Amino acid sequence: MQENLPFDKSKFIWFENQSQKNTYGEFRGAFTVAGKQTIMRISCDGDYILYINGEYVASNQYGDFEHYKVYDEIDISQKLRAGENEYFIVVWHFGEDSQRYVRYMPGVIFEILSDGNIVAFSDKRVAARKSKAYFSGDFRHLSDQLGFSFSYDATKEEDLDGFAPSVEISKQCEFFKRPIEKGVLGEFVMAKQIYESDSTRYVFDLGREYVGLCSFELEAAEPTQINISYSEHLRDGFVPSKIGNRDFSFEYKAKAGANKFVGYMLRLACRYLEVISDSPIKIQSIGIIPQYYPAKVKPVKLESALDKAIYDACVRTLQLCMMEHYVDCPWREQCLYAFDSRNQMLCGYYAFEDGNTSYARENLRLISQSRRDDGLLPICSPCGLPFTIPSFSLHFVVAVYEYYMHTHDGAFVKEVLPRIEQILNSFVNNASGDALCKFKGKWHWNFYDWSEGANGRLLEDDEGGIDPMVNFLFVRAYKAYLSLCEASGEATKIAFDIDKCIETVRKSFFDTKNGLWKMFGLHTELINSQAILCGASVGAEAAHICEKLAAGELIECSLSMKCFKYDAMLSVSKETYRDVVLDEIRKTYTPMLETGTVWETAIGRDDFGNAGSLCHGWSAIPIYYYHTLA
Repeated sequence: MQENLPFDKSKFIWFENQSQKNTYGEFRGAFTVAGKQTIMRISCDGDYILYINGEYVASNQYGDFEHYKVYDEIDISQKLRAGENEYFIVVWHFGEDSQRYVRYMPGVIFEILSDGNIVAFSDKRVAARKSKAYFSGDFRHLSDQLGFSFSYDATKEEDLDGFAPSVEISKQCEFFKRPIEKGVLGEFVMAKQIYESDSTRYVFDLGREYVGLCSFELEAAEPTQINISYSEHLRDGFVPSKIGNRDFSFEYKAKAGANKFVGYMLRLACRYLEVISDSPIKIQSIGIIPQYYPAKVKPVKLESALDKAIYDACVRTLQLCMMEHYVDCPWREQCLYAFDSRNQMLCGYYAFEDGNTSYARENLRLISQSRRDDGLLPICSPCGLPFTIPSFSLHFVVAVYEYYMHTHDGAFVKEVLPRIEQILNSFVNNASGDALCKFKGKWHWNFYDWSEGANGRLLEDDEGGIDPMVNFLFVRAYKAYLSLCEASGEATKIAFDIDKCIETVRKSFFDTKNGLWKMFGLHTELINSQAILCGASVGAEAAHICEKLAAGELIECSLSMKCFKYDAMLSVSKETYRDVVLDEIRKTYTPMLETGTVWETAIGRDDFGNAGSLCHGWSAIPIYYYHTLA
């Protein structure tokens, strides 16, 4: 990891000395430059928008922690004019722990350097106020994961009253320059109007799903309240914005006359937009400014047009799920999960030029920065909630191993090895005899898959005890750990007897009558695949299991876990099961071609109480198999 790079003179500042949820602060000041190159370094708690001389320059804070606080270094030279220049910064302090954010005190810190000389910096002399245009306070949640939506009042845009000296905020941070490139804004994609009623209700279609910033221009005869909702699909011709406790919409109060707005704070993932206003409005344009991570797609040729279409849908999904880090789905959650990102990284090594390895490394690094008292990873990174999925911590260890196998980056392995050892020790310390147990307690979600018998008991007290999945996943992670130690020249610090573990698990969970493994009394694809991959089943036993897997006789696993089924069969006989794997991919993914993205599960939008994602990174695994098999 790079050296600590603190700001020399700057202080964190806010408009008040307290943290309140969902608050927007504004900061303004002037500076004069004499040099040829001028840069601005900026970091905040939450998110920011930077304007120079009234022109948008940058936004989007990197997900981080106070012990790993990331700043952006932005070249603003081309935005400057002779003489005095002005900066204006809007900062959104989430102020509420979530799966995407750890709550700290609010604040923004920045400095402007011209040819290396500091010409402006944040301290109490900076003018600050609570935003008048953005509503601060309790407001609707888009989803549990995404947190607050927003409400913007364009009638207050010209009100510049209320600025006062900033309040300096005490925050103990270690600063690090953003380790990857910032997202890039593409050309505006205008949506096509497909429905209109009384100039107060409109529905628009972007043609396919995009991820980015909602942008629109409209005319209003008088100030009027507008609600804009978005979705990946329509139901009965309209946007289903309210699904369970979710509300995929935001508010905009239009001023009389011309209105022009870009929602820089909230990245939407959608194909459809619906606009409902209290009084008639005329919409000149509405759509999305795509925001994407600048990864270059590697050209690939596939003989089958169907295979190429599936491959392209997977790659596009992978791209739409890349923000400051990988996200599981850009529409509903935008979270970095250790398992989801493992699939995404593996696909990225093949889909992108240079394997996109620096992006993968920084995803792994960000995950490794997460801290819990029990040594496990939280459910997402960063995350302010107490939830954890223990199995995902084990998938993280394998993801680091796979990263090493594609990069031979021993220095990074040495960096994260202590975190890996914390994880493995957590499991070893939760053993009963020679086998490992599930974790007890309502904050430990013993989830393995969305398939029958594998989804755990969310938010309930699990009784713990031994199950085969946690043991098989641990064996795989432990083998990966031994390989990482050897590759990096580090001594192993954790001792574990794999053979005794498997022998103990076999006594309770191997069905000798059927020659299959069972989990919760069920013969599933997932547990039998993992048995092969960890070495619990070999030879004739593994061959028998593969026959059952290929015949579809076991309880099916979901899309995200199909990779383990395929890997198990291919490890036994690539020649026998190559076409079986490719044919199953074709059958499963062909229905998804109608959206041009791959879905969270094969059920699609109707899954999870009509909240199934139609763009989900963990399902892009065909990329890997088309490269290794086709």
